Amino acid sequence: MAQASTQPARGMRDFLPLDVRRREYVIGIIREVYERYGFEPLETPAVENIETLMGKYGEEGNQLIFKILKRGEHEKTGEADLALRYDLTVPLARVVAEYKDRLPKFFKRYQIQPVWRADRPAKGRYREFYQCDVDVLGSRSMIVEAEICAAAGEALTRLGFTNFTIRINHRQVLTGVLDAAGIPQDKQTDALVALDKLDKIGREGVAKEFAARGIASDAGYNLLSFFEAAGSLEHAAELSVIEGRAETEALNAALLGRLVEFVGDHEAGARGIDELRSIIRYAEAIGISQRIRIDPSLARGLSYYTGTIMEINVPDLAGSLGGGGRYDNLVGMFLGQDVPACGFSLGLERIIFVMTERGMFPESVASSTADVMVTIWSEDSIADSVALAQELRAEGLRVDLYTEADKLGKQFKYASSRGIAFVTVIGEEERKRDEVSLKDMRSGEQRTLPRESVAAMIKESL
Repeated sequence: MAQASTQPARGMRDFLPLDVRRREYVIGIIREVYERYGFEPLETPAVENIETLMGKYGEEGNQLIFKILKRGEHEKTGEADLALRYDLTVPLARVVAEYKDRLPKFFKRYQIQPVWRADRPAKGRYREFYQCDVDVLGSRSMIVEAEICAAAGEALTRLGFTNFTIRINHRQVLTGVLDAAGIPQDKQTDALVALDKLDKIGREGVAKEFAARGIASDAGYNLLSFFEAAGSLEHAAELSVIEGRAETEALNAALLGRLVEFVGDHEAGARGIDELRSIIRYAEAIGISQRIRIDPSLARGLSYYTGTIMEINVPDLAGSLGGGGRYDNLVGMFLGQDVPACGFSLGLERIIFVMTERGMFPESVASSTADVMVTIWSEDSIADSVALAQELRAEGLRVDLYTEADKLGKQFKYASSRGIAFVTVIGEEERKRDEVSLKDMRSGEQRTLPRESVAAMIKESL
């Protein structure tokens, strides 16, 4: 009989204790930061009705939704009526539409749950992964964007990331640029999908994709020329300080000026430029303006973004650590009326992957969850060891109890392999005197103490 494979499904993973500790460490910091910014927790089901998700993510997103076939007698039809959630934003929009009367005027929520995408697995990319979202619904003010950027940025800083950039752009600015370049409205989505790949396939690759999507060569040339000019401004800002201002501030000012010049009197584009300018101003008040950089080439492919779009990038790292934007029309698909909304999602798995690769986790995360291990001297002393373990737990310590009467050498070796700081021994002599031998596994020092003093000594040493 052939042995069944023990590997998880492709693109999925098992989480061993160290993996779970790392994840909980990251989630704990992100949650703490989000709550200090006034965000409240929300959870939604893993499974949504398929019509809730389809059509919300653009042509590429629809193909990556994990569909669930109808069950029972309907299974033979091959039709799907449910799907695993693709992200946390569309379920949020559904919740707001369902419970609008029970939610505050400005609903600020964070949500940390897994999502599923039928994507091709790769290094650092999985079919099941966690997202850490913050969203604000009910306000059109650009203060929302500035605060979301601040919260996401502070979470990364607390995790140890010191060199990252929050890139921002605006869908209406993109529309203004596309119109000014001569891209017809019925081809603008195609242009954005192609433009989103600029970093991956370069100018020539994008030009070829423009042609394949039926975009005229002169319009494509105008569009790519604009982005080349924007790239030149970025290079100039890196080489020198413009008008005595810091590099990022100078670059943002220069790019805003270039956008105004190129977009001209395009109403929606000009309004989008004003909103970008407001975000920069509020970011200066918060103190994060040096983290934020306007990037006219940023064109996130999700079709529901209506205003600001954002992405966090780290040097020497392909892809991003998170992204988001404003999606004022999404809730209206469920509610029948538009609700202003803006959000950002940190990619938990990607953050953990980078932190692991770069050795960014503190040593305490890798250590055992136990402060002390209680050994068993002999079959006759098991009851004493069990009682001691409970006494130490009652004092607030995390205690592991070795479950067999084994050679002490093996028990100490086990404690060492788990990174446990202290080990207790109750031998025959200790039992007679109501004492405990306590060994510090870090220093090798061993001492004998009155039983009632053991917990205090461990706490003091920890």
